[in-house]
Amino acid sequence: MSNETKVCPITANHIKVALVGQPNVGKSMLINSVSNAHLHVGNFSGVTVDKTEVLFDYKNYHFTVVDLPGTYAFTDYTIEERVTHDYLCAEDYDIIINVVDSTNLEKNLQLTAELLTMSRKVIIALNMSDEAQKEGIEIDAEYMSELLAIPCVKVSAATKMGIEELIDRVVTKYEAEKVQPKLIFSEPVEEEIARLVWYIDKHRFKSENSYRNIAINLLKNNKKTYEKLHDLPIWTELQPILIEAAQHIELHHNSDDIKEAFAEEYASFNRGIVAEVVKQKKVVEVKTLTEKIDSVLIHPVFGIPIFLFFMWSLFQLTFEIGAIPMDYIDMFFVWLGDTVGATIQSDAIRSLVVDGIIAGVGAVVMFVPNIIILFIGIALLESTGYMSRVAFLLDGFFHKFGLHGQSFIPLVTGFGCSIPAYMSARILKNDRDRLLTLFIIGFMSCGARLPVYVLFSGAFFAEDMAGNVLFAIYVTGAMLGLIAAKVLKLTAFKGADEPFVMEMPKYRLPSFKLIWHTVVTKTMMYLKKAGTFIAGASMLVWFLSNYPHNAQLQESFATKIEQTQDTTQKLLLENKLQEKLLEQSYLGKIGKFSEPLFEPLGFDWKMNVALQAGLAAKEVVVSTLGVLYSLGSDVTQEDNSFGDIIKNNIPFASAVAFIVVVMIYLPCLAASIVFTREAGHIKYFFYLFAFTSIVAYVMAFLAYNITNMIV
Repeated sequence: MSNETKVCPITANHIKVALVGQPNVGKSMLINSVSNAHLHVGNFSGVTVDKTEVLFDYKNYHFTVVDLPGTYAFTDYTIEERVTHDYLCAEDYDIIINVVDSTNLEKNLQLTAELLTMSRKVIIALNMSDEAQKEGIEIDAEYMSELLAIPCVKVSAATKMGIEELIDRVVTKYEAEKVQPKLIFSEPVEEEIARLVWYIDKHRFKSENSYRNIAINLLKNNKKTYEKLHDLPIWTELQPILIEAAQHIELHHNSDDIKEAFAEEYASFNRGIVAEVVKQKKVVEVKTLTEKIDSVLIHPVFGIPIFLFFMWSLFQLTFEIGAIPMDYIDMFFVWLGDTVGATIQSDAIRSLVVDGIIAGVGAVVMFVPNIIILFIGIALLESTGYMSRVAFLLDGFFHKFGLHGQSFIPLVTGFGCSIPAYMSARILKNDRDRLLTLFIIGFMSCGARLPVYVLFSGAFFAEDMAGNVLFAIYVTGAMLGLIAAKVLKLTAFKGADEPFVMEMPKYRLPSFKLIWHTVVTKTMMYLKKAGTFIAGASMLVWFLSNYPHNAQLQESFATKIEQTQDTTQKLLLENKLQEKLLEQSYLGKIGKFSEPLFEPLGFDWKMNVALQAGLAAKEVVVSTLGVLYSLGSDVTQEDNSFGDIIKNNIPFASAVAFIVVVMIYLPCLAASIVFTREAGHIKYFFYLFAFTSIVAYVMAFLAYNITNMIV
């Protein structure tokens, strides 16, 4: 660098650098190695801590480098920490150079992660790179720069290696626009950050700091941020939001200390960086328990089969154990319908309550045990830290389809519910990657589709096979999603992949409190839909299927029924009447109108109507089928279960095609609204509607015809 160093004219641009790092990382030695540097030593105002400033000129720039006291974390417990903290928060400077020890990267990144929450330009100096190399530690600085969206430069204060490149990067960073570093937290924290950002933005709060960084500081109980907001009108509404957010985050970390929760967040982020950018030559050492578990669960060969086995086991349990209480719930709603029906004199009102509300809601509530088991399984895998490791494991596999490992978190969340899945896609900060993931989430079958799958699996397959069929449906949907991602990546979302840090939280024993909270919250959301939205939809389906009345047709059949002595013949005539009335109802007309469109898929008009009702909520598909087929099918007294009705009225090939459509087509109305909000424009909703409709129709057509050829 000595050839480049020169005395600049008075008009030279001035760059002021804050030199930050943990103790004993070689900060002072690093910056003193700059040729022709001049040291000014004094004290920070009000304290006896030394203040070292290094002055030098380089390429028409005058540099002032302030060597701040070493600090392990961004706190103010000691005088040194307070000096560094206050300087970084309050003083005027242009760039932070964060010096880290390359031989102990994970520990040093604790401070780095906290520095990334500031709205400042940051450069990482990977000091002691020569020593790291001797110890067999290889750091991919270029990839690390991509992961963090900030320059990372290998340097050595002892040998002066990389010093000139570091100063060049400082100049380049100074001249460039400020870019937000990629510091991504876990889904619960990101959810609360997004909520606070939305609230602050709504009130048009003015600050030099970004809204995201303000939100992070508020969640971390940063005193200075609290002081700035505490006396403002915004604080009255903000305080209860912060209390609720802290409780949510603490619950997910099984802790009652928000600082401890964030410490674990930073540690998870740091482990993810180290796992992706550091390679160390094999040395004989005692493995920790975490490393031993990881060597099995995220093994490059056996890791994915192990994950698939876990998911297969979960779906087996979902069907086998969930089937036990289903019969009792079904019996309860039959009893409830008979009991309530007996107290209602009016035939129309009785039919509305029994056939519409009770039958419709009962058909959905019947599958609550399956939903609970699925939610418990996913919550167990998430709370132990396993899901984050699966994301790391699948990163390379996902890249083949235009996605990356971090997309796994929102995708697997989609198995529970599409709404939180769409919201958790916020962890993907690149717009193109986030949009691609948003388009694919719908292929992950949410819990609302589970009742449809369980109904058809139980109707057409033996009990010991139904769990395997359920697993196959979920895997098929996920694979179709990956293929769709590849197609979209090659067409609508072209561009280079952008890398992200895969968080690696430590393994934890499952928290009963967290699992209880997750399962109860999601189950109550499901039941709330059943008791309100689905009940309303069932009433609407009942009305559309019962009106307008055809008095002439009813009188004609009434005469025939009275003249018939045979009980079986009388039952068949009654069912024939109901079927004719259904066909002439509003719902029948809607179904008949769309029947030619769906005829190539083997669907009758009742299946068409059920799919269209499912656009409002996927649970309504089951309740609609229940209302339609229970009213107008050839039901005998000995063969009247819902599964038997489906099996007797829907051909197997049509059932397969029906499942394919349910698996792929547009998510429910509520999820679609959230998708549109997260995507950022209404046009994306129409793109999603067109894309999913075309794919669903084509795949169902293939499934129907292939099944007909095989069976």
